[in-house]
Amino acid sequence: MTVKISPSARRALGKPLEVADYLGIPEATLKQWRWLGKGPKFVPVGRHVRYRWSDVETWLDEQAGAA
Repeated sequence: MTVKISPSARRALGKPLEVADYLGIPEATLKQWRWLGKGPKFVPVGRHVRYRWSDVETWLDEQAGAA
C-alpha cells in the first residue's frame, strides 16, 4: 500500500543560501563541505542542490553531541 502525501503537507526543501543563513556560515563553506563529503546530507534535484530540513537538523544535533 502506498501512502500519498500532498505537496502542501511537505516542508519545502532548503536552498543552499537558506541553509547557510540558518547555520550562520558562508554559502561557500557549505559548498566546500559538499565537495569534501562533510556537512548535512543534500539532495540533487536536476542541476540544483537542495537540503531536507530534517537532515539539516539531524546533522546539527550530531555536531552538538560531538562537542
